[in-house]
Amino acid sequence: MKISVVPTSNDAIVKFEAEKFLTNHNSYEFKNIDDAKPSPLAQQLFHLPFVKTVYIASNFVAVERYDIVEWPDVQDEVAEQIENYLNEGGVVVNEEATKPKAAVTVYAESTPNPAVLKFVSNKVIVPNQYEFTSIEEAKLSPFATALFQFSFVKNVYMEKNFVSITKYDVVEWEEITLQLREFIKSYIEQGKTILNDDAPQKLNKTEKAKEKKFEALDDISKSIVNILEEYVKPAVESDGGNIEFKSFDASTKKVEVLLQGACSGCPSSTFTLKNGIESMLREMLNDRELTVDAING
Repeated sequence: MKISVVPTSNDAIVKFEAEKFLTNHNSYEFKNIDDAKPSPLAQQLFHLPFVKTVYIASNFVAVERYDIVEWPDVQDEVAEQIENYLNEGGVVVNEEATKPKAAVTVYAESTPNPAVLKFVSNKVIVPNQYEFTSIEEAKLSPFATALFQFSFVKNVYMEKNFVSITKYDVVEWEEITLQLREFIKSYIEQGKTILNDDAPQKLNKTEKAKEKKFEALDDISKSIVNILEEYVKPAVESDGGNIEFKSFDASTKKVEVLLQGACSGCPSSTFTLKNGIESMLREMLNDRELTVDAING
């Protein structure tokens, strides 16, 4: 397992991100070594004289330092220590001895796509976005596999703290929304596995894989990815969907993007996104010949 160093808006705090979940959907904050008894990992970190507070949640450990050091001087050593601890099978948190800070809540939210409903949790469920279009594709996700047991589920898209479900036309949402909401809530509350530990590696969703893919792109493609990340993704994410850069052909000036979740299969979304992205890219890249082809996931 690799640990990535991620700065935060607070100069005193750095996040050390893992490629898989470290806790069972719970969050923890430890102020000193005695407070950290439920977490052998946090206790080990408190042996470092500059560690003030340790936060553990989902797929990261965040550490707040005292002013006696600067993070650039010590962050690589801390990352290595956490990495070695985890790779040796060290316990992160004895979760059976602790209580969650808050109960799990799940609510349903409509999307621009009438075939898709977004179920939002107050817990982070996945560190990255994942889409499964069939039960065969969902083998790496016990959660998605369980959702496909419902005969009306056509597509499962997960990102951060929500899951967008696309249904077949055999039922109406009012007939199944409560059933799905209660199922998702119960699944998360019981701490059942959302993704297998090897899913990020097998699906190329690790930070290292994403960085490698980005660095292999040409300069224009990198600019397109950055524009999508900053200006488009936040809006489509709030609607229960996602947009992924696929390719850019310099000879034809054609950009291909993949629509996922609520954005996929929605004629109005496809048309609106295609034209909106096309106009934005033309303006921001100063190239009126650019065209966008939006492909449904």
